[in-house]
Amino acid sequence: MEKMKVGVIGATGMVGQRFLMLLDEHPYFEVAAVIASPRNAGKTYEEAVEGRWKMTSPIPEKYKKMTIISSEEIEKVGKLCSFVFCAVDMKKDEVKALEEAYAKAEIPVVSNNSANRWTPDVPMVIPEINDAHLEVIAAQRKRLGTKRGFIAVKPNCSIQSYVPALTPLLKFKPTEIVATTYQAISGAGKTFKEWPEMIDNIIPFIGGEEEKSEQEPLRVWGKVENGEIVKADAPVITTQCIRVPVSDGHTAAVFVKFENKPTKEEILKAWAEFKGKPQELGLPHAPEQFITYFEEDNRPQAKLDRDIYGGMGVTVGRLREDKIYDYKFVGLSHNTLRGAAGGAVLIAELLYREGYFN
Repeated sequence: MEKMKVGVIGATGMVGQRFLMLLDEHPYFEVAAVIASPRNAGKTYEEAVEGRWKMTSPIPEKYKKMTIISSEEIEKVGKLCSFVFCAVDMKKDEVKALEEAYAKAEIPVVSNNSANRWTPDVPMVIPEINDAHLEVIAAQRKRLGTKRGFIAVKPNCSIQSYVPALTPLLKFKPTEIVATTYQAISGAGKTFKEWPEMIDNIIPFIGGEEEKSEQEPLRVWGKVENGEIVKADAPVITTQCIRVPVSDGHTAAVFVKFENKPTKEEILKAWAEFKGKPQELGLPHAPEQFITYFEEDNRPQAKLDRDIYGGMGVTVGRLREDKIYDYKFVGLSHNTLRGAAGGAVLIAELLYREGYFN
C-alpha cells in the first residue's frame, strides 16, 4: 500500500518533534515536508533543531537532511503533501488565518492548536468519544468553498485526563463536576533543563487553562445541528489548573454529583466496557483498552502509568464515595501523546479510514 504524504507545520517545536517521532514508520502516512517559520526555511531539519531537540530518542535519520519549508509556501507544500498536521507557536489569529489558508488551498489540516476549537463548523475530536462530529466537515467545506480542504482539531491536553472517564458516565446524568488538574511542564513546551524554577515548585495558574477545561468538555459532548456543533448545556464544570514538577502526564482529581447516582460497580463496568471507533477499526495508535482502572490506592502515577498503550491510554484510580459529592476519582493521561500529537495522529488515522482525505 502506498503511504499518504503528509507535512508537519511547526516541526521544530516540542509537539512538532513528537509528531515526527509518531509518524516514523507509520503504516498509513509518510512525512514528505517539515514546515516551520520563515526564519528556519532553507535550513536542514538537523540544523534547525540543534540544541533544541527535546525527545529522549535521537532524531530519526530520515528527517535530519530534510530541508525546512516556510509555512507561507502553501503552494509548494500542496505539491508535496496530501494533508498537514499543525503545531505552530503563533498568535491565535495568525494560526487561524494560516490553517484556513491551507484548507482553502485544498490541503486538509489536522491541528494541535487551539485557534479553531470554537469555530462552529470545525470538529474538535477525541476519536473514541465524538467521532460523529466529523460529519460537520461537509458544512465547513461549503463555507470555505473547498472540495477536499478542511480543518479538524483536537481538544486541550488537560481535559483528556478526566473527560474520557466521565463520558461513559453521562448516562447517569452528572450535574456538577469539580476537577483540579496537575499539569506537566511539557504542556508548556518545556523541559527541566529549560525551566529550572519548576524543580521543587508548584505554580497555581496556567493562563487560559481553566476556561478551556470547563468549556471544551461541553463542546466534545455537544451535537451537530444545522452544520454547526452546539455545545451541551450540562453538567456544570468548575476547575483549577496547577503546574507541577512532572515532565509528562497530566493528572486530575475529580468530584462528581449525579442525578441518577450509579453504584461503584456500575461505574467500573462502564469504564471497562467503554470503547469507540478507533478500537472498532483497529487504528494504529488506538489503545486496546481506552480506560484502565487501577485498584491500588497509590495509582495512577505519572511516572508509572503515563505510557500505557504507548501513551494513548487513559488511566483511572481511587474511585470512592464522597461526603459532599457522590463520587471522586483520579485520572491521568499523557499530555504530549494522547493529549497532543498522538491525539491528532489518531484523528488523522480515523479521517483516513473514513475517507475524508479522498
